[in-house]
Amino acid sequence: MRLALAPAIADAAVFDGWSDAALVSAAGLDRVDPDVARLAYPGGAMDMIAAWIEGIDVAMAAALPRERLATMKIRERIRALVEARLGAVAGREEALRRALAIMAMPQNLVRTGKLGWVSADSMWRLAGDTATDYNHYTKRAILASIYAATLAVFVDDASEGKADTRAFLGRRIDGVMRFEKAKAQLLRPSVERFSVARFLGRLRYPTR
Repeated sequence: MRLALAPAIADAAVFDGWSDAALVSAAGLDRVDPDVARLAYPGGAMDMIAAWIEGIDVAMAAALPRERLATMKIRERIRALVEARLGAVAGREEALRRALAIMAMPQNLVRTGKLGWVSADSMWRLAGDTATDYNHYTKRAILASIYAATLAVFVDDASEGKADTRAFLGRRIDGVMRFEKAKAQLLRPSVERFSVARFLGRLRYPTR
């Protein structure tokens, strides 16, 4: 019921906010007893928003199965996954705006961070990431920040086809890819990099 009602609550939240009124409206459309529906969201607005986000995770995975993602480069996979999420909330920008305002409240910041992490983790796992070292964490933290920034642009984007949002997302992903490439070169095994100590050692003890 949590996931089933969440899209209808989001639709109602465009007018009523993430409130009990939105929940009652969604329950009426789905012929669910409002008192029963309330039991699905004991935490109120944040529970409703969390369920909506979980539904977006599911919709993203359905729109981009692994076999389709496997034909893309990693940059294209991440961009496609973020765009699939944006497509799932298109038309509900006001609901998203109100959700972001609630999520930004001090008492909700910890849970908001966890929700962002789960979404970023879902995207990286679908993209085929198998990192288990510190890269596992840095990749998710960076993607979560990119996604949050993109949502902030998306809610106010009046350009045709959300062109400004897509351009913003593209620039952010390009920047991360350049960073990852530079980091990989920096962390390459020392045998593949110039070593001042090795060079000086060879000058002192030249090979015969």
